[in-house]
Amino acid sequence: MKVSPSLLSANFADMRPDLEMINASESDYLHMDIMDGVFVPNISFGFPVMKSVSKICTKPLDVHLMIVEPQKWISQVRDCGAEIMNVHQEACLHLHSCVQQIHAAGMKAGVTLCPATPVSTLVDIIEDVDLVLLMSVNPGFGGQPFIRHTLEKTRELRALIEKTGSKAEIEIDGGVNLQTGAELTAAGADILVAGSFVFGALDPLDTIRQLKQLS
Repeated sequence: MKVSPSLLSANFADMRPDLEMINASESDYLHMDIMDGVFVPNISFGFPVMKSVSKICTKPLDVHLMIVEPQKWISQVRDCGAEIMNVHQEACLHLHSCVQQIHAAGMKAGVTLCPATPVSTLVDIIEDVDLVLLMSVNPGFGGQPFIRHTLEKTRELRALIEKTGSKAEIEIDGGVNLQTGAELTAAGADILVAGSFVFGALDPLDTIRQLKQLS
């Protein structure tokens, strides 16, 4: 299992210790949620913070844009060091074009679905993306309880990927812990995003290690 700890739950007053913990951990990515206060009812951090984080963090940046018109910011996301750029299906009027532009910029392209958006909306794009992020909470805030229907949604997405021969990985974000992580692994998830469960743990390094060992 791959693990992508979410910086949204880190100590914003002094992120360096948390970033150094991530560097020393077995995590595969660092998940960064960029929020605009329009697409979601919250504002997190923007490109200057992201660029600063990229200078310290040695893990690939898994950037999740919870913003309107994300296609306007592809070059900025790339220039801040992102390896993966996740955009919301609900925020992209021309999703296929956006995915093409992300690839042209040299990044992996991810498409994110909110809890109420069905997997069927991906039928015409699934073979073109590198990753699908399923939100297992409503986007905008950390610490929310896991939405159980995500398990069935993960199974449905895994079936679509296998049917089409897509190479897309399945990432899950929201309410992830060892119990939900094990269930998601069984349902077909490839990457787990964990925020408060990691950064609020007494031993974050061991918590990441335990998530990595799920199978």
